[in-house]
Amino acid sequence: MSKKKLFTPLSTFLRKIIAFVPDYSSISSTTSSSYSSQIKSSICFSLLPPTNVRLLHNLKFCNSFEYLRISGNFFFSNSSEKVEGMCWNCHAVVDSAPFLFCESCRSIQPVDKSVDYFEIFGLEKKYDIEGENLEGKYKQWQKKLHPDLVHSKSEKERDYAAEQSARVIDAFHTLSKPLSRAIYILKLEGVEVDEEQTTSEPQLLSEIMEIREAVEEAADSQALNQILSQMQGKLKEWSSSFDNAFRNQNFEEAQTCIRRMTYYDRVREEIVKKL
Repeated sequence: MSKKKLFTPLSTFLRKIIAFVPDYSSISSTTSSSYSSQIKSSICFSLLPPTNVRLLHNLKFCNSFEYLRISGNFFFSNSSEKVEGMCWNCHAVVDSAPFLFCESCRSIQPVDKSVDYFEIFGLEKKYDIEGENLEGKYKQWQKKLHPDLVHSKSEKERDYAAEQSARVIDAFHTLSKPLSRAIYILKLEGVEVDEEQTTSEPQLLSEIMEIREAVEEAADSQALNQILSQMQGKLKEWSSSFDNAFRNQNFEEAQTCIRRMTYYDRVREEIVKKL
């Protein structure tokens, strides 16, 4: 006599659910919201075999969800909630960023590009980061990711360490310079800045031409350093203006400030090369 199955396989159960999920494109926004809440309450956390992920991914209602593969399984969760990170080696769970280095087993973790440069150094996402000891925090990460400290680890971890180190270096150089920091923080807000865009401001163009002529005619390093000091003052002035514009979410004005900073920074670089 054959034994009766006491439960229905989860994959069969999910197929039944999927069979009657409607196409959101043909449903009103009110009805769509209703269906969404029903789906979230019924399968807000489901364990799916890998073979079913492609099927779920093609469903329109899955656009508001994320799934994460962990140890061969897929965890399905609402995208509005932050998914906890898990160490690939010891499976320790962390809920704070950045997760570059597992504190439990000391394993180097793969790069997580969802972690922005401010998070890497534990900084608040703001333009003015003076006094935040950025360089000190950078050196701390470099010590943890130094090749001499990971040479005995597996090839996978050495590769992870190299990738993480390169990302930390890029993050430091980006945030340590006022102009690149301004461009980056606007990018985080979804505002792309065209660094090659020229200005049509006659006053600025005239000023830059005069400054460049002065650089060319400078007789010695003392004269060049004097102009360099002026450029640094201009950069500080417009950096402050950018900070005010960014705080007020005036992104158009913020981009204007960046264009000004770009011109002054180019002159600064020209002077440094001549010194």
